[in-house]
Amino acid sequence: MSRVLTEALRPALDIVECSWNATRDKQAGGAGDGKGAGALIIVGRRDQDKFFSNGFDYEVIKGNMSFFNVPTIAAINGHAFAAGMMLSLTCDYRVMTDGSMRRAWMCMNEVHFGAAWPLSFTAILNAKVGSPTVRRRVALEGHRFTPSEALKAGIVDRLVNLAGTSVGNGTEKVLEEAMKLAKEVKGLASQNVWGVIKKYLYKDCLEAVYSDEARVHPVSTNRGAKL
Repeated sequence: MSRVLTEALRPALDIVECSWNATRDKQAGGAGDGKGAGALIIVGRRDQDKFFSNGFDYEVIKGNMSFFNVPTIAAINGHAFAAGMMLSLTCDYRVMTDGSMRRAWMCMNEVHFGAAWPLSFTAILNAKVGSPTVRRRVALEGHRFTPSEALKAGIVDRLVNLAGTSVGNGTEKVLEEAMKLAKEVKGLASQNVWGVIKKYLYKDCLEAVYSDEARVHPVSTNRGAKL
C-alpha cells in the first residue's frame, strides 16, 4: 500500500459506509434476510504478491476502521510490517497467504530501529491479541511471525494454501478466500448493530486512539460517514 493510497483510505471508507447506509435504507421495507448485509475487504496491491503493506504514516489507520458498521477483512497477500500489521489488526478478520509460494511475515519491528509506539498501537494490540506472551513477542521483541506462527498465536484467522500457485497469482487466491469469508459473515451487519457493539467492545481502545489523534488535531465525537 502506497502513501497515496493510504491517505485516501479514510474518505474511501466514508464512501463505502455511505453506500451501505443508503442500500440498507432502501432495503428496509423489503423482505428477505439479505437486507443490510455487507462486508469490506482490504488487500495490498493486486498486481503483486510480496507485500500487503510495509508500513506508512500511522495516522491514516485511525478512525472508523476500528468500529466500521460491517465486518472488515484484511486479505494479507504478503509481508505486513509496522503500521501495515496494525492496519490488519484494526480489521475484524485476517486472511493471510501461507507463505508456501513466497515468504511472508507479520512484524512490528520498531524496537529494532528505535521508534516508539504511539499509544493507539498499544491499545489496538491489547484489544486484538489476548495473550500477554504474544503481545510481548510482537511489541518488545519485534518477532517476525511466519503465517503458521501468526495463525497459532491467533493473530490471523485463516491461511491460504498457495503451493503450486504461480508468481503473480497468489494475491487473487488470498482475495478469493477473503471473499469466501465475507460471504459467511456479511449477514452479521444486517441488524445494524455490528458497529455499535464494537464501540463498546473496544471502548478503551477507541478512547486511546482518539487521545492519540487529539494531540495532532481536535477530534469530533461524531464519527459517522460523510459525503
